Amino acid sequence: MVFEPEKEKLHSLEDMKRKLFVKDYKSLLTHRSGTLHHKDLRVSESWGDEGEKEEKIEEKFFMKTSMFKKFFMFSIGFFVLAIIFALYTFLGGGNTVSNDNIDIAVLGNTFTAGGEDLPLQIEVTNKNNVDLELADLVIEYPKGSSLDLTQDTERLRDSLGTIPSGQIKTDNMKVVLFGEQGSTRPVKITLEYRVAGSNAIFVKEKDYSVTINSAPIDINLDAPITSSPNQDVTFVVKTTLNATKSASGLLLKADYPPGFVFKSANPSPTIGNNVWNLGDLSPGAERDTTITGRIIGAQDGEDKTFHFYAGSQDPNDKSNVGVVFNSLGHTILIKKPFIQAQLAINGITQNEYASDSKTPIQATINWTNNLPTKISNAVIVAKISGNALDRKKIVAQDGFYNSANDTITWDKNSNPDFAEINPTDAGAVVFSLGILPLFTSSGMIVDPVVNIDISISGQQPLDGNSTSIVNDNDSKVIKIISDANLVTKLLHFSGPFTNTGPVPPQSDKTTTYTVTWTLSNTSNNVSNAKVSSTLPPLVKFVGPISPTSEDLKYNPSTQEIVWNIGNIPKGTGVNGTSKEVSFQISLTPSSSQVGTTPIIVNDAILTGHDDFANVDVRVNRAALTTRLPNDPQAPGGADRVIQ
Repeated sequence: MVFEPEKEKLHSLEDMKRKLFVKDYKSLLTHRSGTLHHKDLRVSESWGDEGEKEEKIEEKFFMKTSMFKKFFMFSIGFFVLAIIFALYTFLGGGNTVSNDNIDIAVLGNTFTAGGEDLPLQIEVTNKNNVDLELADLVIEYPKGSSLDLTQDTERLRDSLGTIPSGQIKTDNMKVVLFGEQGSTRPVKITLEYRVAGSNAIFVKEKDYSVTINSAPIDINLDAPITSSPNQDVTFVVKTTLNATKSASGLLLKADYPPGFVFKSANPSPTIGNNVWNLGDLSPGAERDTTITGRIIGAQDGEDKTFHFYAGSQDPNDKSNVGVVFNSLGHTILIKKPFIQAQLAINGITQNEYASDSKTPIQATINWTNNLPTKISNAVIVAKISGNALDRKKIVAQDGFYNSANDTITWDKNSNPDFAEINPTDAGAVVFSLGILPLFTSSGMIVDPVVNIDISISGQQPLDGNSTSIVNDNDSKVIKIISDANLVTKLLHFSGPFTNTGPVPPQSDKTTTYTVTWTLSNTSNNVSNAKVSSTLPPLVKFVGPISPTSEDLKYNPSTQEIVWNIGNIPKGTGVNGTSKEVSFQISLTPSSSQVGTTPIIVNDAILTGHDDFANVDVRVNRAALTTRLPNDPQAPGGADRVIQ
């Protein structure tokens, strides 16, 4: 008797044999499985169950392999179609174009004279398989000195029409470039085009550079290469148009170094003290500009460099050269003079000095022998002039004043030391002068000034018995400040307004007053003028202003009153109508103020700028109290507060 597990095992082995050696095992298995049987879902440990699992895995593998083959074949087909489409698109024509297949060649000189026509022959080659339609050639180049083509740019456009596939179109254009000699100017060439079937505009660009080999304007300068401190220097600037075409709107601009003081020019500058309009110049035309000034405050051995620019005017800044056609620099070496004289006004050595008409003026001439040898027979001369000079008040210490020509002379007769000055010797001579009243019954002095020119000279011994003359000079301008004046008045019984309240003022009761500010001015125009003041506690700004056209404002938070005047012309209130404004205020005194004359308007301050003397003006007027000295109808003793 065989055990049931043994039978199952044997059965599994038989199945395995058939599976391995019987050819038609599958069909047999199908035949045997024709009858439905209950399927045990339990995991079997027999060989027969293992075989069934392997069969199912094999079937799934064959199924998955078939699907992969189908997907692979589909991918290959799609890839082939994509290649065919790409070849058709790029090689078969269509409307596609590439900038790489467009060549722009420029045939022209890379050097040109500034301001001259530069012909350029431009060839455009179309290597695409399609035509370039509505083709335009655009050339851009700078008008000004900037290399930035986004700023002031000249733009030329020319139509090329259609450029067929494989063809070349040639265009001839002319540009005019400006700039300094040796500078490089950029030229941008752009081809704009379309293709059939598209509204898009395509662009192909090419950059081209041209060097300026000659400037359109020549600048020649006649100026010293050395100068002494505080000495006048003169520049003669000659500008010549070097182009074959006329030029318009040309400027000459000078840049001065620190310490240079402009004195005069011929012709006078167009803008400021350093810009000249040369106007329209024809080929070969010349313009001469003479500039005179003084280098002050420079040290021995110091270099001072001046720059001059010529070119066209900047359309955005009339005082600037937009296109620099040429420029020139010039350096002056500062050297101490052999014998030096320096003039100081009230201790100030600057070229211009401002003083009011009442301040005494003392002038000091400091001299020094800078030579390693003696100087003999030294002479100092001071020449004094000007419409504000009071000749009766000139006083020369140790010198001789000649009233016939208003000169003071110091020599060995007045100062024995001048007979022989040793090396490094130094000294000083002094004189004083006065200023005339700026306004009298006979008239007013306009732009009052005093000029002082000094010179020093002496003899330097040379080999043998010969000598050479050494000298130096200096000068100063004293500008007299205009006598601007402010008068402040307090009124109650007179003036443009009707005032109310008790006079004298009474505690806890309100009294109104009129404040009047009056301006006068003598010799010079005063600009940016204003008067300002504040109100103390217990005083209020009532409001009426007369005349109403005056710009007077009150700030209640700060209690500040400001009269914005603007300009005060010369002669205001002197030989013409004065300038005046009135406004009304009110006072309600406290009982603590009984017996006092309280302030009702604080100090008034006039400020402005004297345009001729080039200094700020400031006039301070004391505060106004309840006293009424300027009101002719006010009773006596009407100023103190009563109970």
